[in-house]
Amino acid sequence: MSILKIYQNIKRKLYYRFTRYRLLIPNFKNKNKFHQYLFILSPPFCGSTLLNQLISTSKSVSCNNNIGTREGQTLPEVKQFMFGKNRWNKDAQLPWKFIHKIWRKYWDLSKPILLDKSIPNIMRVNDIKEIFKPSLFICMVRDPYAQCEGIIRRNGKPADFAAKFALDCLKYQKENIENEKNLILFSYEDLCEDKEGVVKKIINFIPELTDIKSNQKFKAHNFKTSGEMEITNLNAEKIAKLTTEQLGTINSYFDKETELLEFFNYSIIESIKNK
Repeated sequence: MSILKIYQNIKRKLYYRFTRYRLLIPNFKNKNKFHQYLFILSPPFCGSTLLNQLISTSKSVSCNNNIGTREGQTLPEVKQFMFGKNRWNKDAQLPWKFIHKIWRKYWDLSKPILLDKSIPNIMRVNDIKEIFKPSLFICMVRDPYAQCEGIIRRNGKPADFAAKFALDCLKYQKENIENEKNLILFSYEDLCEDKEGVVKKIINFIPELTDIKSNQKFKAHNFKTSGEMEITNLNAEKIAKLTTEQLGTINSYFDKETELLEFFNYSIIESIKNK
């Protein structure tokens, strides 16, 4: 392990320990306060970190993890069973009561809205609802070609794996949309191209979030910069990075699921400009 990696791990552990100690007394005072649990349902590489940062600009919101990808599943007490190799096993049985207990130690309970964006939650809505009451869900999707590019580039996975995974994510999201009442849906494209409209939709869903600030710059993960940038649609640049061979492999799977793509207003891309 490199010295930089060791330093980052120590820094992360200190941050988590400090957060718990800082919130110990305030959370004891506010433990009986009424809270709403807000879960971002989004596949990986689809803008969930950006959305988390946007929602967290509200003074009414507390996120259970404010570093890295900002996911509750990576907190030290739960990481072993929530963020392991088995995390995409839909049938995995997780100790949700224990997770609830730990997450409440990291949430600021003086805030009325408690936020989490652990990615595999897209397939665990029913389990979440049983423990976190009341639960609200914001469902977001992204052009699956852009998602595939992220899976290939950042996870080092082949195009066939990326295509199948992206389709599985859309199936989970379709199921959530069709079966969950306390849910709103919008796309990454909506967020980037009509951010004021999306913010209004979020506020109509959760009136406590009237102070969301959408005109800021955000330090969400993207391939262009490690610094802050305004909300920007990066799909075209990402999709252009796919090779002709990768596109062909992806389409060999997407061609069989055109109805699923159309459900989310996406379509087959036959060729990529500038190729």
